[in-house]
Amino acid sequence: MRKPLLPLDYPDIDIIRVEDTYYMVSTTMYFLPGCELLKSKDLLHWEHASFVYDRLDDTPAQKLENGENIYGKGMWAATLRYHKGTYYIMFVCNDTHKTYLYRAEKPEGPWRKSEVEGFYHDCSLLFDEDRIFLSYGNRKVYITELNEELTGPKEGGVHVLAVEDAPECALGYEGSHFYKIGGKYYLFLIHSTPGKWMRAEGAFVADKVEGPYVGGDIFINDIGYCGMGVAQGGIVDTPDGDYYSVMFQDRGAVGRIPILVAVSFDENGIPSMEGPETLVNDQPEVKLPASGPSVKGVLAGSDDFRSADGPSFGLKSFWQVSHTPILSGISLNPENGTCSLISCRTDESILSAPNTLTQRLYFPGADAEVTLDASALNEGDTAGLAIMQSAFAYLGVTKRDGKLYLDLCERDPSTLGRGFDQGELKELLTASVPLTEPVIRLGFSADFLYMKDEATFYYYRENEKISIGGIHKMMFRLDHFTGNRAALFLLSKQETGGKAVFSDFVMIPHE
Repeated sequence: MRKPLLPLDYPDIDIIRVEDTYYMVSTTMYFLPGCELLKSKDLLHWEHASFVYDRLDDTPAQKLENGENIYGKGMWAATLRYHKGTYYIMFVCNDTHKTYLYRAEKPEGPWRKSEVEGFYHDCSLLFDEDRIFLSYGNRKVYITELNEELTGPKEGGVHVLAVEDAPECALGYEGSHFYKIGGKYYLFLIHSTPGKWMRAEGAFVADKVEGPYVGGDIFINDIGYCGMGVAQGGIVDTPDGDYYSVMFQDRGAVGRIPILVAVSFDENGIPSMEGPETLVNDQPEVKLPASGPSVKGVLAGSDDFRSADGPSFGLKSFWQVSHTPILSGISLNPENGTCSLISCRTDESILSAPNTLTQRLYFPGADAEVTLDASALNEGDTAGLAIMQSAFAYLGVTKRDGKLYLDLCERDPSTLGRGFDQGELKELLTASVPLTEPVIRLGFSADFLYMKDEATFYYYRENEKISIGGIHKMMFRLDHFTGNRAALFLLSKQETGGKAVFSDFVMIPHE
């Protein structure tokens, strides 16, 4: 089994190099702030650079209003480019059905937002001297020339069908990455192998932007992990002219994990992947010149809540909120080391409650713990620690009939939908313990190795760790389309104004 480049859910990667620094962007869907940009000096160690936006359009669905949501939608598969002093990020939003373009002179921002006429699934920008092209599509992959203002297609410009996939492939070609290298035009695409579900990476080459494009699969390899193929990602060159690709691999309930693969070109410019490079600590040996120190940033981790100036609504960069937050309902107190969620409205489920704080979980597993002060909950409130996906589970304190109970709940599996269908939500109360004190430490342990995808919950009483309930089966489901996350939440079913106070969040990755 090859170790991943990043042991976290970062799918649909695009990557560039600007001088001696690499930048990577990934799908963030319905989590905000969104469109996270990472940076690295050596392709191996990555840290947070910026979020491109705090909010998108603040639609009712993006704000979890009127029973609407954008689970499984939001921002997908951005293209990242640098051209003549400007950084460009373009992506579609699958709930608004719009194409967005953000520009900045620095990767840290500020990023300026505009819209592009049309809807370009899994798009990829190519700046070719004074012309601009976009590849995009599913099963049928098109190339369209854009106007110089980047507001839409160029009148009379190129518009061609470049590649079309066979109907027997369950996933048709998509995930475009479009390049001009050595005078040739390259399309790198993902699809599934015919007759069998396994992701594969294809590449097509043309001498002219209009085509014809010729090629096929260049990487069909599970790198020793459960028959799950590796595909869809950008390619990037080093200062010495070597090429690498960062693609993703499905690894079950933890999500889609980045994998580093070497890329080479033969004398005719035909690409191949992996090649004869030796592996160093289960990664290709990256041949880079010395270019300054690399920092391995914390992309998921512990938080003592002792700062309130982080890039994620005052929180550290590894926290994101599910859907658009109501910032009056999130309060940080660095002096006390607490993060409080304050009830702003009533809801029926943690999937519809606002201000749920989340972060990615580590492969091959992780333990997460937090201390909760539930003394300010109102009647009908529940607050606690969750494993978030559509098949969720949570350990929370509920105020019921004036008393506090520690409840373990999970999604009734019989109410799960199929595919992208969210189904009809119902929760099961699987364990409940009366509490005599409002302050309690909660935790869970998640095991993703070889798709075991099991989690157990526990709590502490007088420093004794006590298991509660049975095994929770985690899933990667398309109706949410993200890996399972750790989450801090407050759900109010009867009245507003209650408060849950969290402190000392700890994330412990498994080796």
